[in-house]
Amino acid sequence: AAMAARCWLATRFHHIHGTNIRLDASHTQATRVESFANGLCFSQEPLAPGQIFLVEIEEKELGWCGHLRVGLTAHDPQNLEVVPEYSLPDLVNMGDTWVFAITRSHNRAVVEGEEAQARGRPWEPFLLIARVRIPRDTLVGRSRPGRYSHILDDLYKMNVLPATARRSRIGVLYAPQPDGTADMHIVINGEDMGPSARGLPTTRPLYAVIDVFASTKSVRVIPVDYGFPSLQTLCRLVIQKHIVHRLAIDGLDLPPLLKSFCQ
Repeated sequence: AAMAARCWLATRFHHIHGTNIRLDASHTQATRVESFANGLCFSQEPLAPGQIFLVEIEEKELGWCGHLRVGLTAHDPQNLEVVPEYSLPDLVNMGDTWVFAITRSHNRAVVEGEEAQARGRPWEPFLLIARVRIPRDTLVGRSRPGRYSHILDDLYKMNVLPATARRSRIGVLYAPQPDGTADMHIVINGEDMGPSARGLPTTRPLYAVIDVFASTKSVRVIPVDYGFPSLQTLCRLVIQKHIVHRLAIDGLDLPPLLKSFCQ
């Protein structure tokens, strides 16, 4: 029960945040109200091993260069004398912090001689990261091109959607390793980008870091249920597996409510 309560609290933003951030009453939505910086946010509680801190991009702001930044820190936000203006480089320069900017591609920390591992098919019901098993359905944003697109962005017309588009979902977690350290993983719309950082300390609490920076204006925390996917969700995954694009679902001989759910 204590672990469940802690995990529930971790799906909220900490009351300590950057000076340009405004949280809603539930502490699940963070909006940068002015400028392009001072948008640093943290999880309310340290993450448990394998627990993903997942946010959805709700609003974008044109005119700025740069996108959302995410990562982990061993610094308790409560103990910060001043919240840094930027996660990169300010917070990272304080040490024991690992943060990356989200771009169309993403960095992967590969050990010499190690080959890149397959990320798995996007219609598989679970995302597997080390011993962590997460239902993929919640991880996928609604603006995903192809089978997951909901035509919420003009970019769907080109079938090209950057990771930082509106409604994309981006998460961060750490996976413990046999040597007692942990690897940090960033998950973008249900795809594991691989270890972004290695050798994180598991003996210290690790908080999620979300920097609502530049063209990203507002994000919302998405709770993730680690239970089994429902039969309804599994049926949708099977249908999506065999459909090239969401528009093709309209032509299927299915009840309207099921079509809507599949889309």
